[in-house]
Amino acid sequence: MLKYILKDKPTKLFVIFTAFFVANALIAECIGNKIFSLEKLFGFQPLNFTLFGESGLAVSLTCGVLLWPLEFVMTDIVNEYYGPKAVRRISYTAVALILYAFLMFYMAMSVPPADFWYGTGVQDGVPDMSKAFNSIFGQGMWIIAGSVTAFLVSQIVDVTIFHKIKKVTGEKKVWLRATGSTLVSQLVDSFIVLFIAFKIGKGWSSQKVLAICMVNYAYKFTVAILLTPLIYFIEHRIEKYLGKELTYKMKRSAMGLDES
Repeated sequence: MLKYILKDKPTKLFVIFTAFFVANALIAECIGNKIFSLEKLFGFQPLNFTLFGESGLAVSLTCGVLLWPLEFVMTDIVNEYYGPKAVRRISYTAVALILYAFLMFYMAMSVPPADFWYGTGVQDGVPDMSKAFNSIFGQGMWIIAGSVTAFLVSQIVDVTIFHKIKKVTGEKKVWLRATGSTLVSQLVDSFIVLFIAFKIGKGWSSQKVLAICMVNYAYKFTVAILLTPLIYFIEHRIEKYLGKELTYKMKRSAMGLDES
């Protein structure tokens, strides 16, 4: 039985997708503390614009947004071949492991550091290694709550819209259901995480939350469009790996049309 499972191509693909999905989400959470300037990345000075009455805005993003669009690509791929139950399963797995990781971070922060460790980073410009460690891994509880909640809700939205579009279009217009569901779910994700982490957690004004939400969403919108060819490429490779007949059966089963 075990030998058969390990050789089963759909099973192997699902394990790979799940591993990447969870690892990508966890890495995105870990690097999300750093804020970078998108303008400087491309060699420009930061913009200074006003939106919803909030002035002095620039395209400053967390490093987590570099990876989160790939989560929605993987959601659409898993949704296409394994169905919404599979998406929910890997989403719950990712959230559980993210929470486990943060629990371990806080445990690591709470244990007393060795005396000699404090100054081991002086030569690299880090006078207090313990404080540096805690500042990197000690994300606020509101940020964690906002991020995890936004992730779960946006995944549900993505799955729902994806299947509603597919019921209308059938196997055609992959770009419409994949990109369309991602664009809506990314907007939901951007708003929820900012609302919980900064409106509730930090007392930001509603206009500031909306302004920064739209700046973040503009980036995610653009990336979602740019990643559309990647979905076609991955689906082509999957069909080549599984074969047309098995691919067809998996897609029907994912839509609940063939449970056999």
